[in-house]
Amino acid sequence: MNFYLYELPTTGAISFTDFCADPEKLYTTHILDATETRANLRAILKESKRTEDEDKDYLKLVKILDEYIPRLRGIMVCIAHDQIQLKSEPVFSWRTTLSANLFNTSPRLSLPSLNADFAYSLLTYAFALSNRARSKVSGLGAYERDRAISDADRKAKDNELAVAVDLFCRASGIFSYIGETVLVDWENSIQASTAFTKPPDLSREVNNALAKSSLADAQTLAIRKLLSKSAYDSNIAPGPPLPKSHPSPALISKLHLECASLYSSARSLAKTPSSAGKGKPKGSSSSDGEVSTDLRRYLNEETVFHEALARKWLGVDAGENGGSDRGGDAVGFLTWAKKELEDLKGRKKDRISEELNSVNVFLKHYKKINDSLHFQPVPTQSDLQSRIPAGRLVIAAKPYIPPPPAFGPGSVADMRKKAEELELEDDDSGPNKTQASYAGAGSYF
Repeated sequence: MNFYLYELPTTGAISFTDFCADPEKLYTTHILDATETRANLRAILKESKRTEDEDKDYLKLVKILDEYIPRLRGIMVCIAHDQIQLKSEPVFSWRTTLSANLFNTSPRLSLPSLNADFAYSLLTYAFALSNRARSKVSGLGAYERDRAISDADRKAKDNELAVAVDLFCRASGIFSYIGETVLVDWENSIQASTAFTKPPDLSREVNNALAKSSLADAQTLAIRKLLSKSAYDSNIAPGPPLPKSHPSPALISKLHLECASLYSSARSLAKTPSSAGKGKPKGSSSSDGEVSTDLRRYLNEETVFHEALARKWLGVDAGENGGSDRGGDAVGFLTWAKKELEDLKGRKKDRISEELNSVNVFLKHYKKINDSLHFQPVPTQSDLQSRIPAGRLVIAAKPYIPPPPAFGPGSVADMRKKAEELELEDDDSGPNKTQASYAGAGSYF
């Protein structure tokens, strides 16, 4: 089970003291801390670029972003409340990673405004969560096919799958937040005269595509977890009849249909012509460009793969639960699934071969029964298409709620201070307040 591996971006060095003025000297230490944390982020990203994929420490990257993002937001809110002043418009250097470029080079772009750095930091965060989920799944192997695994160990690995599902759901929520909130704020903050190149990484369409893709990745793992017990029970005799532990084939088909729909929508958004111009920040002087071929290929192949699996399970449902009048449907759906999987075989060999073997076992069984007992005609693909139900989503993205600023308005310290001030005001105005302003107060006779 292979998920898309995001190339992590890198960023140039920057010092917040170069463009932040702190006239009241309230946030000097915080500004220096933000500079230091961003330098640490830059160092981790550079280190990751030199590290093999299996050795990359995505958790370390997530933790440093958990430190940096609140500090960046602290600077942003202080500027918004005129507690920190900008000496000049900050420009951040980031290397785009989703662009389709000659020789697969990743261009370095200069992007104005703090919102741009916030957007790219969050994008990196979502990439890291997704890659960490991918790494976690890769480390599990095909445990449900292990005939020697104990039930306790299998359940423990199921729980690891659940963690990966959560990581993908969090990544989906962050991608949505970037597209729906951060990029809108960025566009509104840019002066009309500012000209720069906005990469596809920071277009609304592409981030919405990534949100859908991550949600589909999460649902893919949810399906695997749902089938874990029955996959183990089928180790010795795969194929019909299904073990009692097997979930409804009709349900499984609907889950795969929803995955296919999400990947298909993501594919369409990732290659939408409007993503090269629609919604560009004011003053942006050049188009966003195309999304990388690898990502578009991944979305296309996942769409076809899940459509094939949906048809497989529709065929199994017809064969197991449809009675004598649906023998032709079982053969038709499974034949259709087989054809689509064979078309993918050259690109995802191990994964496709396993599913093809499973489809062939079911197809051979149901065809033999239909040819000898049911004698039902096999419907055409157009007839079968009309019988395909709507998909079903069983998980949801986790909406991203940005952390409070590390300092300044809205920070924990700021809210605590305001709460204490309110308590003091309540004490001063309460019924037990000492009346020191009465006539003759302070005079003793």
